[in-house]
Amino acid sequence: MATIYLQTFIKKETPVVFDLARDIDLHQKSTGKTHEKAIAGRTSGLIEENETVTWRAKHLGVDQTLTTKIISMNKPYQFTDMMLKRAFKSMKHQHIFKEKNGGTLMTDVFEFESPLGIIGKLFNHFFLKDYMRKFLLERNALIKKMAESS
Repeated sequence: MATIYLQTFIKKETPVVFDLARDIDLHQKSTGKTHEKAIAGRTSGLIEENETVTWRAKHLGVDQTLTTKIISMNKPYQFTDMMLKRAFKSMKHQHIFKEKNGGTLMTDVFEFESPLGIIGKLFNHFFLKDYMRKFLLERNALIKKMAESS
């Protein structure tokens, strides 16, 4: 299993950053390169605990769908989503928010495993982990920009 650990400091109150991180519409804006769109479940607004969202996107030249569910939420400090269908063999994304220095430290812990055994592990190591890190960094940059400009 591969793990990506990112921290982003945002000069804004934790509840604001928390809500931006779970905003379906903002997520769609942050994924312009992959044309990610919410097509089922919660498709707009703020996702809540036990809700699902199905995304359609084009990653690595391939049309894909991915359904995730918010499996835990402690407003405004944490929420975790987990893959229910497709794309990965497994995927779990923890979003953690901590008040710090007059702002919020937003932490992502993104764990995933590709299918196809050893081939999937090699793909993760040599390509997918970096691809997903960049994907998350772009998302976090937009969250930061929106939070700090409001």
